[in-house]
Amino acid sequence: MKLKDNFHPFALSTIIFWSSAFVFTRLALQFFAPLSLGFLRYFIASLLLVIFILFVKIKIPNKKDIKWFILAGFFGFFLYMVALNLGSATVTASTSSVIIATTPAITTLMARIFYKEKLKIVQYVAIIIEFAGVSVLTLMNGIFSVNIGLMWLLLASVALSLYNLLQRKLTKKYSAIQTSVISIWFGTIMLMIFLPVSVAEIKTAPLIQLLYIAILGIFPSAIAYITWAYAFSKAKNSSSVTNYMFITPLLTTIMGRIIVKETPGFQTIIGGIIILLGMFVYNLFDKIILIIVKKRKSGT
Repeated sequence: MKLKDNFHPFALSTIIFWSSAFVFTRLALQFFAPLSLGFLRYFIASLLLVIFILFVKIKIPNKKDIKWFILAGFFGFFLYMVALNLGSATVTASTSSVIIATTPAITTLMARIFYKEKLKIVQYVAIIIEFAGVSVLTLMNGIFSVNIGLMWLLLASVALSLYNLLQRKLTKKYSAIQTSVISIWFGTIMLMIFLPVSVAEIKTAPLIQLLYIAILGIFPSAIAYITWAYAFSKAKNSSSVTNYMFITPLLTTIMGRIIVKETPGFQTIIGGIIILLGMFVYNLFDKIILIIVKKRKSGT
């Protein structure tokens, strides 16, 4: 596969940026309110993208497709950002990333429903394993505990899954840059309802907090969503791209440990291991079986 046709570098770079977002979001939430943080993050991203399109021209989408861009902006940037920040305010960065790592499983199920993408039995098994890992995260001190933060994060995961499906639809007709930029702009317009509180907070924000906002707006937002759209435009199916999200918990845990000295809880570690096991089954089980069968045939 030629590099220009390879979705892997784009998907992997996105995941690295998104993994850092969970850590920097936790840092920014020490000062900013969850809702104002969402607006400020994508306001910066939108400004950066305005400068970007001065060098890379994008065409205005057809009127009949505007509704899909609005929906992408709503699910991928408005609802996702609100739910993610509200959830991240109550749980650790590593726990947040583990919950959001269920997005590939949810996206795969939705793709099966809306796009008729076929699933193998082993993939269904993998999805069940992944959700079992999420269930472990709700077990606090041996009892089932419904944490409102976890519920917000699950909503964020569903919103991101719907955005992924919309991106797959839009990138069949429009460029990755078009779909990302226009969707982000629509989402930012919706987030402007939090403008008043954002202005009040930005006036008294310490310099370090402004730096966190800038990092979130540039890397996990403006750049990452463009590379994510590129990955979808080059991949044959949705799950090939979204499965990269399963490594987010590992990267986030490492970053959280290094940057904010955050130690994941026992349930996060166990739940994360189970989810990663599901990822292994989804991505590698068939390949391993095929290798074993070939070796046996070559040995006979």
